[in-house]
Amino acid sequence: MTNRIEDYALLSDTESAALVGRDGSIDWLTFPRFDSGACFANLLGDPENGRWLIAPAGEVERVERSYADNSLVLTTRFTTAQGEVEVIDCMPVRSDSRLDVVRLVRGISGSVAMRMDLVVRFDYGSIVPWTRAIDGGVRFVAGPDALNLICDVEVVANAGTTTAEFTVTAGEEVGFDLAWRPSHTAQPEPIDVSEAIGSTLDWWATWLASCQTIGSYRDVVRQSLAVLKGLTYGPTGGIIAAPTTSLPESIGGHRNWDYRYCWLRDATFTLTSLLDAGYTTEATAWRDWLLRSVAGRAADAQIMYGPAGERRLPEGELAWLPGFEGSGPVRIGNGA
Repeated sequence: MTNRIEDYALLSDTESAALVGRDGSIDWLTFPRFDSGACFANLLGDPENGRWLIAPAGEVERVERSYADNSLVLTTRFTTAQGEVEVIDCMPVRSDSRLDVVRLVRGISGSVAMRMDLVVRFDYGSIVPWTRAIDGGVRFVAGPDALNLICDVEVVANAGTTTAEFTVTAGEEVGFDLAWRPSHTAQPEPIDVSEAIGSTLDWWATWLASCQTIGSYRDVVRQSLAVLKGLTYGPTGGIIAAPTTSLPESIGGHRNWDYRYCWLRDATFTLTSLLDAGYTTEATAWRDWLLRSVAGRAADAQIMYGPAGERRLPEGELAWLPGFEGSGPVRIGNGA
């Protein structure tokens, strides 16, 4: 089943992003930055271009999703004939050099058989990595990239796909952590998935506590602000237009562009919303980013820059990806 664009939920650690479909599949993930090469590119291709599915093994009767307390911690509840189960997904905001996606499967009622399918393909779905077993999981390496999957269940790596089958009952939890590191560095230490989710909720609660919006639509505004914060590149203050590339303006069309960069005009709309809600720190960070980005001759100013202020954003096409619902070409970089 192909997810509709509007059925994807955003995860972000304010440096990179992922998209999660209603079927429990993470179909887009970039590490270590928003504009890095995707290691999951099913969004623009097929599962062989990379994805991470965790879902009931049998037929699903109902799917319900929500963000916890207006954060970017996503809960997906699957209802089956055998019971109910939740999958909680988040990207912990980085306090050190860790880059993680954590997923917690929690049994709500009954006994539900689950499956996990993980296909890692670096460089926008084009590179099949070396795969080897490590304590508690699997390590994937190719070129500068390495991913470690650490989980609470036994996994099987075969023919480029890592799978697991397990069952959860009411009150039972199964954790998964996918951690990125440069391939030449030491492997990351295992983390407690439940604690990582808790600390991420705390981080978002602290940030949202500064929101000065009141009234009937406060929850909607807070959730929208969290998304805008999720599109802000934390190290520099740059604000990207979107976490994705090449999603079409119309299905089957060719106006498919890479929007993982910072347009000066578009960012001002985001800043207006943040300032209206009392977020002056983000506005100050963006102003400083802007001054660094445009430094030099006025005649050389551009309409857009990279998340760290980069000026050269050469545009190219990825011929091996057909595009969302066949809407090609898939582009990276932006020549605007």
